[in-house]
Amino acid sequence: MAILKIARMGHPVLLETAVPVDDPLAPDIQRLLADMTETLQDAGGVGLAAPQVYQPRRLFIWHLPAARAENGVAVPLSVVFNPEITPLSEARELGWEGCLSIPGLRAAVPRYRAIRLTGLDARGAPFAAELSGFAARIVQHETDHLNGILYPMRMSDFRYFGFNEETERHNQPLPEIV
Repeated sequence: MAILKIARMGHPVLLETAVPVDDPLAPDIQRLLADMTETLQDAGGVGLAAPQVYQPRRLFIWHLPAARAENGVAVPLSVVFNPEITPLSEARELGWEGCLSIPGLRAAVPRYRAIRLTGLDARGAPFAAELSGFAARIVQHETDHLNGILYPMRMSDFRYFGFNEETERHNQPLPEIV
């Protein structure tokens, strides 16, 4: 396993639409997953998409620590190949997001509150899950990476975009989306 370099905003790989993964169990894909897992653990994030490590393939890994889950229940590290997202309603909310490809910054980004996620799991088996809250936010963010979208492209109000230290220090309350 190896810790991979993370592509930063401005690199063209982050603006490409990733290609589907035909064989999730292929040795090169399994090696990529192992390296992505080590990279995510080293970086301390909650999600990592293949384009962020210069691989334009439709896969990402993610997890939800119990401390960040609304219900206190952690989601262990999960692998998603070829994801599809369907909103469960039109309800959206603003929430703070950062990105390993945009270090040191964060912003309030509108996202669907609840989604249905379908795709292939780590064994290549089809799955479906309904997610809400921060879990839904993570999955939408990582899926955006597979479509060449970075979170600033989703922003609706640039007053809520800044350096981590400043936004944490001033702890601005976020407005409701109407």
